[in-house]
Amino acid sequence: MKHIDGRIFALSVGLLGLVAFPLALFPEASSRWITLIYDWLALNFGPLYLWAGIGSLAFALFLAFGRYGGVTLGQDSEAPEFGDVSWFAMLFCAGIASGLLYWGVIEWAYYFRAPPYAAEVGSTEAILWATSYPLFHWGFTAWGFYTLPTLAVGYAVHRRNESAYRLSKACRPVLGDRADGGLGRLIDVLFMVGILGGASTSLGLSTPLIAEGFAQLTGGERSFGLDVGIVLLCSAIFAASVYVGLDKGIRLLSNVNLVLALALVLFVLVAGDTLFILKMGTSAIGHMFQNFIRMNLWTDPIAQSGFVEDWTVFYWAWWIAYAPFVGLFVARISRGRSIRQIVVGMLILGTAGSWLFFIVFGNYALSLELDQQLPVLAILEDRGAPAAIVAVLLSLPLGEIALAMFCVVALLYLATTFDSAAYTLAAGASRDLGAQGEPSRGHRSFWALALAILPIALLGIGGLRSLQTASLVASVPLLAVGCLLAVSLRRALREDFG
Repeated sequence: MKHIDGRIFALSVGLLGLVAFPLALFPEASSRWITLIYDWLALNFGPLYLWAGIGSLAFALFLAFGRYGGVTLGQDSEAPEFGDVSWFAMLFCAGIASGLLYWGVIEWAYYFRAPPYAAEVGSTEAILWATSYPLFHWGFTAWGFYTLPTLAVGYAVHRRNESAYRLSKACRPVLGDRADGGLGRLIDVLFMVGILGGASTSLGLSTPLIAEGFAQLTGGERSFGLDVGIVLLCSAIFAASVYVGLDKGIRLLSNVNLVLALALVLFVLVAGDTLFILKMGTSAIGHMFQNFIRMNLWTDPIAQSGFVEDWTVFYWAWWIAYAPFVGLFVARISRGRSIRQIVVGMLILGTAGSWLFFIVFGNYALSLELDQQLPVLAILEDRGAPAAIVAVLLSLPLGEIALAMFCVVALLYLATTFDSAAYTLAAGASRDLGAQGEPSRGHRSFWALALAILPIALLGIGGLRSLQTASLVASVPLLAVGCLLAVSLRRALREDFG
């Protein structure tokens, strides 16, 4: 434990307790305050989030295809530490979590029943928006948020030989010696808070889904106790994985889960209405590209339907809160890769992997609704999203086997994401690890268990809004940190390469 930075560790744990305990003790009052906080932040900061998305994506493309694209994170002739498949599996599992399985099946339904741009409910236009907006929310802009901290921290550690994977160290070109002082510690604490907020949203969304699936398979009923049990099971899995280490634990778990997930996607594609899934997916991709600029900049100032604040702002806040964690983790596994390789890999492969789930799962569920084989929208309205997702999976041939496999994949996705998060939290609260050093096992296991505290408190309140608010609040200060990272990386590259 000699490498732990006591101040950052204590501040992060203290803030976690300061937020979690009032939520657990006063759930009704907390629920009211959460709604007020989210509405105020989304309304007043919404345009700022949209411009942050555009700026992140533009900066990533500038770095990849400009004069610095060939710069290697490490020595110029150094080979990548991990193979291409393992590298992609780890970054993908860290970046999307089992939230992809949750939203991949059901996100279209929210847009179908309340479409954007004043489209008529049930119309062809509404269906196109319902199938293309998920691709937008989980596409290039989302992964653009992840590239900035990945490159900034990776360049600082692998090229400039900084001693720790911290956002503060990546800001040294601007902050100078203040990166090691109080300002640097503040940035690192904000990074820790961002991970806890973003991770809580993922765990809070996925846990009820996994619990609903297990309840259906065992003939029981979903309850708060079962939800808590799932959280603790996930904590135990990723605590064990983190304890084993990066190469034997996280890499192996990510590779296995990627294979299982692709097998599940292939099964749904073949067992469902294959032609409709492929046609609708193709149309959705085309519709998204046709409206990409419009979707990035739409603020809905006239109708003020709340669509942008409820969805795009929420997603951008979630990605911003998640970005430092994904960035630090991907930076750790990207030694030996060029800036261009990292950006292209994240933007293209990450986006394509995410789209695969939405195109197959989402369009299969949509086909059930349109063909009146299953009232997906009615189940969503009456019993909630987890019940609707489970009903969609049970409609497949060998439905119970498909549901069991879905629950296993969701559980493993959650584990791979959170063992990566615990690894990154431990690295962020450590000092002098070096480029390839690892935090102590006890430190990593502590954060694996601590990650469960806030989601359990939020599950006690219930509702999507509490989970959305966790990401939004955590992301606000990280907007400024992101600007500082971009300026610092640009200055470092100019100093080193002209």
